[in-house]
Amino acid sequence: MRPLSVLDLSFVTSGASASRALHNTLDLAKLADRLGYVRYWLAEHHNLASVASPAPEIMIGQVAAITQRMRVGAGGVMLPNHAPLIVAERFKMLEALFPGRIDLGLGRAPGTDPVTAYALRQRQDPRSGDEFLERLQELMLLETNGFPAGHPFRRVKAMPSDVTLPPIWLLGSSDYSAQLAASIGVGFAFAHHFASHDAVDAMLKYRRQFRPSAGQPTPYAILTVAAISADTADEAERLAASADLSLVRRERGEYLALPSPEEAQAYPFTPHDLAAIRHNRRRLFVGTPETLLDRLAPLIEATEADEVMIMSAIYDHTARKRSYELLAQAFGIVPGLTLPAPVQPSPIPVH
Repeated sequence: MRPLSVLDLSFVTSGASASRALHNTLDLAKLADRLGYVRYWLAEHHNLASVASPAPEIMIGQVAAITQRMRVGAGGVMLPNHAPLIVAERFKMLEALFPGRIDLGLGRAPGTDPVTAYALRQRQDPRSGDEFLERLQELMLLETNGFPAGHPFRRVKAMPSDVTLPPIWLLGSSDYSAQLAASIGVGFAFAHHFASHDAVDAMLKYRRQFRPSAGQPTPYAILTVAAISADTADEAERLAASADLSLVRRERGEYLALPSPEEAQAYPFTPHDLAAIRHNRRRLFVGTPETLLDRLAPLIEATEADEVMIMSAIYDHTARKRSYELLAQAFGIVPGLTLPAPVQPSPIPVH
């Protein structure tokens, strides 16, 4: 069975504070570490009432400090929001403090609405072309000292200079990042939990087109899925009602705190809402551990995923912890599982 990991968005729940969501993340991380999950990633979102953490690097440090074994990383840093030098410095610091346990996942999207994205970037110099690709190139050249002679950044060193940048992963919900990750020889994580693009297509393109790099000789792909498990099918369905209502609200532009199952059960869904929920259930796995495993196994095999990462939008924190316990049992994971050696960044040619 594949290694199992966690993607935690630090969901804010209806009637509770955002700070409570952050403390729940720390509590879940300690449980995941004990259960045998191999990786714990934190996301970056801005100006969303439903997500408590806009700064994954801060949460990474907190999670790594209270766990012992798991790799901890960003799933991910939205690179167009940040100067590459800042990203390099922050993640080299994390790597220095928690050597061999940090991952740097990078995304192309802003993680927010256009106005907030502008507020995040308004003091940065405007760039032309593919902003993500340019910043990725700059980040990796800072690490490899690959700027050509005479370039003003040739003498810039990301500190601490005696620490290498953590392994870079590209995140994606289409085949763009899959093919880019393959071309530069880094890991790839596919966001099946919200993607409209076919996961099999993206992940197989990554694997088939992969070019070995100095740091990573073989491809390594993570399949990220949304899953909600409980001891009974009825209880799993009750818990999933929160995710159903949250989806309907997001489609209307309402990014509210994650509602309780009771709120969802009382909500007057329209026929259009119910159709949207049914469509979304194709990528939301709900049920007992056995049912989930039966549904997930064909997708895992078809995508040739090396690892499965679980994102669970569950209102009750105790129920969310129980879901991860059940999934750990179903997948047969055990504490102490060893991952492949961490990859290191490779330079992107300067054009």
